[in-house]
Amino acid sequence: MSKPVDVLMIGTGEYTTGYVHGKGSQSDKSKGVVGITLIDLRRRLKTSRLGICGTNGKKFKDIREYMQQAIGNIYKDMDLTLEWWPGDDECNSEAYIQALDSFKAGDACTIFTPDDTHFNITREAIQRKIHVLVTKPAVKTLEEHRQLYEEAKKQNVLVMIEVHKRFDPMYSDARDRIQTLGDFSYFYSYMSQPKFQLDTFRAWAGKSSDISYYLNSHHIDFHVWALYGRSKPVKVVAMSSVGLASKEFNIQTEDTITLTVQWLNIQTKTQGTAIYTSSWISPKTDTHTQQKFHYMGHKGEIHIDQAHRGYTMGSDDEGYKSINPLYMKFIPTDGYFSGQSGYGYRSFESFIDACSAINSKQSTLEDFDSKLPTISTTFQVTAILEAGRLSLDNCNAFVDIVYDGDDSIIPKTLKVKK
Repeated sequence: MSKPVDVLMIGTGEYTTGYVHGKGSQSDKSKGVVGITLIDLRRRLKTSRLGICGTNGKKFKDIREYMQQAIGNIYKDMDLTLEWWPGDDECNSEAYIQALDSFKAGDACTIFTPDDTHFNITREAIQRKIHVLVTKPAVKTLEEHRQLYEEAKKQNVLVMIEVHKRFDPMYSDARDRIQTLGDFSYFYSYMSQPKFQLDTFRAWAGKSSDISYYLNSHHIDFHVWALYGRSKPVKVVAMSSVGLASKEFNIQTEDTITLTVQWLNIQTKTQGTAIYTSSWISPKTDTHTQQKFHYMGHKGEIHIDQAHRGYTMGSDDEGYKSINPLYMKFIPTDGYFSGQSGYGYRSFESFIDACSAINSKQSTLEDFDSKLPTISTTFQVTAILEAGRLSLDNCNAFVDIVYDGDDSIIPKTLKVKK
């Protein structure tokens, strides 16, 4: 058996612990995702030492109590032993530096923090030869992406972006079927979350990032993954809807963002069009996240409504809802956590397995470029997202994605068309 990996979790919010604004999250991540997964992987001997780092240690006592209630009291054999940074009486926005210094080369970290912090934290980890799993978007600019790619290659460190849609069995099957449908012609995606998420993300919404970076990144990554090496994005224009976030939450940010992207099929020079729409002002419905896409190639089409899998439930406590245990399964089986097959879980397990294989020299970094969403193969995702932001900031201008040549698939720069 491979040696277990020591992991530092950076970020203590909803996705890591399930704890938001003094209570458990109202979303489908009420127990978190990162923490419970890595703790279960320790039960399965794939991880060992676990640490967690935030910026406000004064919240840690309450977070620990919540995790005990949500995880420790619910599942058998879940060891909640964690090391915490900063101290319980400290506030330190750079506590991650001290935390990273306590780990060694070959260890790993997860980064689930506001988007504008990803670059600095990831760079610090790479420089210490610590493998990184960073939530989408990896970074906000093409230049930052390039710097992290070069540094990771230099230090022989795996940097993976946590885009769990790739591990959804329906999405991965659709990706493989798309290979048989000829040239790309049209793609439409929609993803939204209920407006109470604006309160959850109040600390960073409209300040460090926007809804396109947060939600459009999922389907943009899927589309890039499905067409990688066959087609490439070349032009972006963005539009937005505004009004509710500012009126009801006093947050100056877009309610809904739509990116329209022109793609070029590399061999035939034919063109395709993609439309990615994301919103965080939807009403509370039967599912936390509405998410679907439609793909059309020259030889066929595929449609997925990811939020509705034909599995519904009604109860006095929770009302009527659509259930998706394929993402995260929190209902225990015989007292044990049994969500190992969920694609939210598998995303982390694949990262840990890759770190272990690289550390033991059973695999190289390059081996995972075709298997995982690495920093090496996601340049186009960052280019589309940054181009969308540039378009919005320049009165909906067209933004060209510039490459070194006709056959290149690595974006070189972005050019705003005034």
